[in-house]
Order: sequence, then structure tokens, then C-alpha cells
Amino acid sequence: MTTDWGFPDFDDHEGLHLFTDPASGLRAVIAVHSTTLGPAAGGVRYWHYADSAAAITDALRLSRGMSYKNAMAGLPMGGGKGVVLADKAGGEITNTQLEAFGRAVESLCGRYVTAEDVGMSEARMKVIATMTRHVSGLPVEAGSAGGDPGPFTAMGVYLGVKAAAQRALGVSTMEGVHVAIQGVGSVGGGLARLLAKDGAKLTIADVNSEKAAALAAELGAETAAADAILTMKADIVSPNALGAVLTESSIAALQCQVVAGGANNQLATRVDGRRLHARGILYAPDYVINAGGIINVGLEYLGQGNRAEVEARIARIPERLTEVWDESERTGDSESEVADRIAQRIIGRG
Repeated sequence: MTTDWGFPDFDDHEGLHLFTDPASGLRAVIAVHSTTLGPAAGGVRYWHYADSAAAITDALRLSRGMSYKNAMAGLPMGGGKGVVLADKAGGEITNTQLEAFGRAVESLCGRYVTAEDVGMSEARMKVIATMTRHVSGLPVEAGSAGGDPGPFTAMGVYLGVKAAAQRALGVSTMEGVHVAIQGVGSVGGGLARLLAKDGAKLTIADVNSEKAAALAAELGAETAAADAILTMKADIVSPNALGAVLTESSIAALQCQVVAGGANNQLATRVDGRRLHARGILYAPDYVINAGGIINVGLEYLGQGNRAEVEARIARIPERLTEVWDESERTGDSESEVADRIAQRIIGRG
């Protein structure tokens, strides 16, 4: 019998763990969605939430997404996610808090494997790793799997955007294709640089307007306000910041043929996937297109393969997207519903 425990995003999660460490001030959540395929892998983010319920909801949604992402990527790993609550927006996490989080991860005895996410870095992963071996995304030697997952995520998103452009726009190159990119951090910025090399027309936006302006100057791109980028007229809209940006109102205002980006949990609700489909907008399910980072750090943790193997697996992301798009076309179901269905079958919940 399924219960949501008061949280609509509770999806028969195997575990929801709340941690406090008074000495350091750590407040953290670790959600374990599934370990059917292997240890629950997923990064930890450091973020300021309106309240603790919002942090728990984020961990629940993100961990489920990681189960699906790892399943669709063919990794022998389940899905989990960590969230460390910041006291205020723009706050800094301390080394003692990182160490306390490492002890929290260790207490789960390998059921959860953490890695870098929003607000974290390789250096911070190294501090966490002093308290637990269940960490990935650590600095590695050249040619090895592992390290910062951002560039690998960006590469997978880039390949997925090109595949989506070919399918929806009928183009064989990105020359002149207008892509509106929301968020120019490690993933969005990496995507922008790759698309610029292909001659794409770029409009970029970020909550840090100075950062967006600097990248635009580097690439010869245009900029837009962060709250306007999703609704501007473009061939492709690419969300690469935080999630839940595709809502009933924002979908109604879209002026594009494709939505394809690296942000996790782009759909505010499951119904929003059907809204995109009803509008005839091709959607690249986020956990399929953005799997490059977890492929990299997953293979690092498992000790399977090297940089060449990581890149070979990332190169198969367009094939997985095509599988989803083909089934969506055959069945009339939305791309998000099809992707969920495939992933659920893989983890034994279908």
C-alpha cells in the first residue's frame, strides 16, 4: 500500500533520512528512492529553501529522478539525493558541516553514494570524503572516469539538443538554430560554448546577470532577463538552472518547437509533460538528456572503465531519446510519461 506521508512526491521511497548536527549547524536530508539496481547514487546540493518541507520535497523529487536517470543510462545503481540546507541565500557551507554530512552518508553503510551538485565542488567532495568512502566526483588522473561531472553533463545535453533539433526542425547542423539557454553555470555554460562552435544563434540568461553578460560577450550571444528567457521566441528552449520551471502558465507562454536542457525536474507536475505534448512541443526528458554527469561519476565509483568508456556511453544519449520519442509517437503518450514507463520497468516498478 502506497502512502505519501504527507508529501505528494513520496513515491514508495526506501528511505527518507533527516540529519542534524548541533556542533556544526548541519541540517540535511538524504532520500533513497530505490536500490534495486545497486547503491542509490545522486549528488548533494547546498541550497536555501523557504522551509524544511520544501527541502524534503526537493530531495524526494530529485532522488526519484536519479533512479530513473541511472536506469535509463544503463548503470547498475539506484537513485538517491542529498540536500544540505543553507541558513540564507548565498550562504557558505563550512568544512565542519561537510564533515558532518560525510558522517551522515557513512551512517547509511553504502546505501547512498554522494557526488557534486548545485552549491558543491570537487574541493568540498574531498572534505566529505574524509568521513566516508561513499563519494564520487573526486579529482582523478587524466584519462580516468570521474572528477567534476558538469562538463560531462553538458556534453550529453549538447548531443541531445542536436538530436532534438534534427527530429523537430529537420536540420542536420546547428548553424543558425536559435537556442534560448536558461542558466549558464557549469552545464548551461558548457552547452553554450559547444553550440557556439557549431554556429548556433544563442540567447542566454542567468540570475547572475554579470555572468551571463560576460559569457555572451565571449560567444557573441544575446542576453535576456532571467524571468523572460523561457517565453522568448526561439527554436529551442534549454532550461539549465533549477527545476519546476515548466508550469501550466509557462508552458502556455512557450514560443519554441523544442524544450531540451540539463536542469533536473523541469516539469512542475507530471501533468505538465502532457501539456507540452498537447502543444506539439518536442520534449527531451531531463533525466535522459542530462545523464552524462552521473555516467562519469558512477563509473568512477564502480571502478568500471575510463574516460573513453564514459564518452562512449554519453554518445548513446541520443539513441535513448530517440527510443522515447519513437514510443511517444506510436502511443500518443507524452515523452515524459513514456520515459517514466521505461525507467519503471527497468527498476521493477512498472
